[in-house]
Amino acid sequence: MPDARRYDTLLAKGEDRKQRILEVAQRLLTRNGWRATTLAQIAGEAGVTPAGLLHHFESKEQLLHAVLDARDLDDESHADRAGDLLSQISQVAERFDRAPELLSTFTVLLVESILPDAPLHDRMLARQQAASEIVAAAIRNGQADGSYRVDIDPAVKAVEILAFIHGMETLWLLDPSIPLTEVFKQYAETLARDFAPTNQPLTTT
Repeated sequence: MPDARRYDTLLAKGEDRKQRILEVAQRLLTRNGWRATTLAQIAGEAGVTPAGLLHHFESKEQLLHAVLDARDLDDESHADRAGDLLSQISQVAERFDRAPELLSTFTVLLVESILPDAPLHDRMLARQQAASEIVAAAIRNGQADGSYRVDIDPAVKAVEILAFIHGMETLWLLDPSIPLTEVFKQYAETLARDFAPTNQPLTTT
C-alpha cells in the first residue's frame, strides 16, 4: 500500500519548487522582459533542470500566464466590488506597498504586450476592457442612486481613471519617493467634486 505521508511530502516539495520557479520568473521578467528571458535562465536560477521546469509549466507562454495569474489573484483577494468607488481609488496606494514585486512585473508585461503578436496581448486587452467595465458600472450605479451627476459618460470616465492608475504605477516604479497616499487621496477628492450633483456634500471615505 502506498505511503500517503511520503506522497504528501513529495507533493509539498513539488508545490514549493513550482512557487520558487514563479518567484524567479517574476524577478527575471521584471528585469529583462519576456522577450529576453528564457526558460533555461529561469530554471538555472530556480535550481531546477529545464525538464523539471517543464514538468510544472509546459511552455514559456503558460509560465507567463501563471505569473499574471498571481497578480490577478492578489487583486481579487483585496478587491471590494460592492464598495464605494471613490474610497477604493483613494486606497489604491495600499496595493502598491503591499505587493511591489507583482506591480513591477505586471507593468513590464503590460508594456511588452502592446503589440498584437505578444503572447499576453489578448489577455491584457481583455483584462483592461473588463476593468473599464467594472469602473463604468460603479459610476452608473452612483448615477442611478443619485450620488453622481448623470451627465458624466461612465465609459469615458472609466478610461480616464484607469489611465491615471496605470500612469501612477509607472511613475512610482521610476520614483518610489512619490507620496502615493496623498496623490491618490487628492485624485479621489477631485473625482468627488467632479461627480457630485449640485448642492450635494462631497464624500471620499
